[in-house]
Formats: sequence, structure tokens, C-alpha cells
Amino acid sequence: MRYWERPPEQEADKEAFYQQSETVCAVYKEARTLHEQGAHVVSTDEKTGIQAKERARATLPMKPGRIEYQEFEYKRHGTCCLIANFEVATGKVICPTLGKTRTEEDFKNHIQQTVATDPNGNWIFIVDQLNTHQSESLVRLVATHLNIEEDLGIKGKSGILKSKITRSEFLQDEIHRIRFVYTPKHASWLNQIECWFSILVRRLLKRASFKSTQELMQRIQNFIDFFNKTMAKPFKWTYTGRPLNL
Repeated sequence: MRYWERPPEQEADKEAFYQQSETVCAVYKEARTLHEQGAHVVSTDEKTGIQAKERARATLPMKPGRIEYQEFEYKRHGTCCLIANFEVATGKVICPTLGKTRTEEDFKNHIQQTVATDPNGNWIFIVDQLNTHQSESLVRLVATHLNIEEDLGIKGKSGILKSKITRSEFLQDEIHRIRFVYTPKHASWLNQIECWFSILVRRLLKRASFKSTQELMQRIQNFIDFFNKTMAKPFKWTYTGRPLNL
């Protein structure tokens, strides 16, 4: 048995899928030029439920003619959540947030601390359509940074805050110097931060042992620092957002 996701070509609104995909890919294409102009294009998402697993016994290292042996049994010491930004033009991971939860408040605070590194700059955040990425607190944060004084309305009732649709439209507004670009549903592969999460898993999490969540979070931060100094580079993105000719 294998899991699979129905191809977007078979969905009822496939053209909307390709329009959203093209928008994301167009931002990737312009990321370096925007970076040279002082704008920030960052791919952002959460990696939740990262387990602090401590192996019950020490790992036996590799030797000539023998692979590494890792103990199957382990102890659980809790989990943490990483909210990370992948800077598309440089390939660096900037302003990561490590904590225990990924609530609406957590994501709003993450965006706040990221924007605070250049409070007057232009920011484009590429995110998926999770509800916390289209929240009331996020709208209020952006409005505050943009000095928007108009009435935002009431969540569930009126104005910009009325629904996910109205909030999303506000957050995507291209005239804003802080805006969000949303990937289509079931298209996490369009978000470059997912490629970096794969690197994190393969290079650190898969083979490591952690005695506490504090050690886990510190090791993740250390890996990010090491990655930025020695490995960071932009991904070679070739997909244009339209159907591939196979």
C-alpha cells in the first residue's frame, strides 16, 4: 500500500492551482533581483512534533567492513516545534523560532521577530494555507507595521477580519511592503523550506540522540549556524508553475 495525492490536473479547479503555482514560482524567479534591491523573499513554515529521542545504548561507530549500528530502543523526552525561514536568494535559514507550540500567537511572534531585523524593509513570505498563516493577529501585525489606521472590522462579522478569505486578500495585497504569497492546497513541495527541512532530518535528526528538549533545541540551533556558514546556497528552482511535459 502507498499513500498518494490526487494530481491537481484531476481537481475541479486545476487552473486556479496553476495560477497560484505560477505566482509562487514567479517570486522565486525574482528573489535574487529583489534581494539586490533590499527586499526579503523568505519561505516559511513550521516543523512540528520534533522528538527528543535518547538512544537506550550508545551507537556503535562505523569500521572498515562494518556499517554503523544504532540502538533501536529509545527514551522519549518530549517534543519541540521549529518555525523557520529559508531566504530564497541566499539559501540561509534566518530568524528561527524554537518552542513547544505552534499557535496563532507563536506564528505572529515569529513574523514579528523576523520583520524586526529590517523593520522598514520589504518582506515577502511564502507560506501554506494553514489557518494560523491567515489569522486575525497576523492581519493586525501587518496593519501596525504599515501604519494602516482604518477599521479592520470584527472577526466573523465584518471588514478585513471577517473571514479567512478577506484576511488572506489583505495579507496578499501586492501594494503592501509586508505581504504573503500562499502555495496551493496539497502543494507543500512548492515551499522551499520543505527542502531544507529534509536536509535537517537527514543531517541531524535521523541519527542523533538527545537527552532533553533543551538539548534538542540547542543542537538544532547549532546546526542552523553551521549550515549558514558552510552549506547555505540558493536552490536551483526550475519549475515554472505550469504542467510539465513528460
